[in-house]
Amino acid sequence: MDFAQGHAAVVTGGASGLGQASARALAGAGFKVAIFDINDEAGKATAREIGGTFHHVDIMSEQSVEDGFAAARAAHGQERLTLHCAMASKRGKTLGWDKEVGGYKRLSTEDYAFGAEGILVASYRVASISALGMANSDPVTEDGERGAIILTASVAAQDGQIGQVIYGSCKAGVNGLVLPMARDLMDLGIRVNSIMPGIFATPLMLGMKDRNPPMWAQLNASVPFPKRLGNPEEFASLVLEIARNGYINGHQFRLDGGIRMPSK
Repeated sequence: MDFAQGHAAVVTGGASGLGQASARALAGAGFKVAIFDINDEAGKATAREIGGTFHHVDIMSEQSVEDGFAAARAAHGQERLTLHCAMASKRGKTLGWDKEVGGYKRLSTEDYAFGAEGILVASYRVASISALGMANSDPVTEDGERGAIILTASVAAQDGQIGQVIYGSCKAGVNGLVLPMARDLMDLGIRVNSIMPGIFATPLMLGMKDRNPPMWAQLNASVPFPKRLGNPEEFASLVLEIARNGYINGHQFRLDGGIRMPSK
């Protein structure tokens, strides 16, 4: 994809972390970026910074996502790149000891279903709504490419830890979307890929630096090389390469410094 053409891009979860770094990188590369998020203050500030637009979008709501894409397209035209970083989930072990009752308690099906909706279903929702818009647009490359969709999985998709039965299995499901969706969309010139980030220095993780320095040092040391958490800008760099390189399709990329997560 030729960045010089000033294509439109949509980034969900673009108000912070990996999404925010990617929104900045995409804007810097010449994309007109629309940020989807529920954090209005941070989303609007980021949009102003990069010369993009902000749209309050709840990925759990079909109507909210459809309205967000409609507003983004009205502002920038048909998106040619969609990066989905936003998610919603809960945490818990399949069976956990409940001190109050003196026995094991099962992680509720409702809690699991919430995570499945916030990770897996939301990924399909965002990707398929974007794909529909791309399919009804003209190609932008000689190969007939109409756009690219990048989903965010996690190394937990392959190395799910204790307490990650929701997160790990649903992120594995995100990876499972990639190849069949890429094949579904191949005749329309729409590429689909995913990125599996390891431990990255997002705002959530950075809070540990002052709160628990020993744990912070342990996390950094756990990465084979380089011995540090990933920078969000490194995630954004891979996003740009996937967007740029039209031969990357149907693939899931680990971006993790070589880490393999232990059971806990």
